[in-house]
Amino acid sequence: MKIICEKDKLSKGISSVVKAVASKTTMPILEGILIQTNDNEIKLTTYDLEIGIEYIMEADVQEQGNTVVNAIMFSEIIRKLPDSEISIYLNENNLLVIECEGSLYKLATMNPEEFPELPKIEIENAIEIEQNTLKSMIRKTIFAVSTEENRPIFTGCLFEVENNKLNVVSVDGFRLAWKSNFLNEKANDFKAVIPGKTLLEVNKIVSDSFDKIKIGVSKNQALFEMENCKIVTRVLDGEFLNYASVIPSTWETRIRVNRNILQNCFERISLISASVTEKEKKYPVKVIIDIGKVTISCTNQTGDAKEEIYVETEGKNLEIGFNPKYFLDAVKVIEDEEIYVDFGSSISPCVIRPIEPSGNYTYMILPIKLKE
Repeated sequence: MKIICEKDKLSKGISSVVKAVASKTTMPILEGILIQTNDNEIKLTTYDLEIGIEYIMEADVQEQGNTVVNAIMFSEIIRKLPDSEISIYLNENNLLVIECEGSLYKLATMNPEEFPELPKIEIENAIEIEQNTLKSMIRKTIFAVSTEENRPIFTGCLFEVENNKLNVVSVDGFRLAWKSNFLNEKANDFKAVIPGKTLLEVNKIVSDSFDKIKIGVSKNQALFEMENCKIVTRVLDGEFLNYASVIPSTWETRIRVNRNILQNCFERISLISASVTEKEKKYPVKVIIDIGKVTISCTNQTGDAKEEIYVETEGKNLEIGFNPKYFLDAVKVIEDEEIYVDFGSSISPCVIRPIEPSGNYTYMILPIKLKE
């Protein structure tokens, strides 16, 4: 095997696949990148038995072949080489030789025949959407995916196609994020829960462009396929929350507020809410809604803070407590200038909604009980 390739192209390919390399495994082959040639193309593959990524790129292939090399070592060497042509070949001792200007490295290789094949997915349902749309939908929901492994189904996002609309939903027990988008082409209804870990990698790889990406699902696998890259992942087993039924459809108190003003206010209050002495602890903020005004405050051993913002209000006055991070995570990803925040009682969830009825996002946040 002998390949000559530009550094920037090779670096992009490696960075696209390296996140599917197993980090803790008893199988050293899973710590490797499978490098294969086909005419004037290189295919890079990684697979940790949960997520697999293939990336195909053009190169000057002077001699066909394949091998497996330690992914982290290979990635770091390529990343730090000069911005120039890189020559890669197997020598007579089956070492992978990397040459670039005055640099020369030789890496031990592994048997490519031992590298596990990526699952072959018999796609039952599929959709095609623009990459920038998918990127936006993931960004606006992924933050509410649960990190608690005792409820595995909530460590992923629900991908649901219903009435030709794609809904992406995440929930962690304290909040819920729901983003939807109508599809341009007719699609069958289906549901699949994609691991959050996979979606984070998909989000890094897809471009902010109008190029299409195909999403296909089978009973226990899902496929994300672009022009030169393919991501295969397992889907999570279990029954996802009936999300539409838990979001309140009515409210007792409503505010209409400038999203940017609300975000800045919560960011400042969070400086006090985040305890310096207990780094993991977030003190709740108190939200008091009066006619035409919202007061947000927090007190702990670090100090105290109070912010007042003038807003449009409807309904009853209210006093309620929240984790400020949950509010910030939601408002940071909203692009609208103004939003509705709807409240029930002091123990009911609040719902962030778009002003326009045709808006395609909803965020729900559970309150925290305030100490008397």
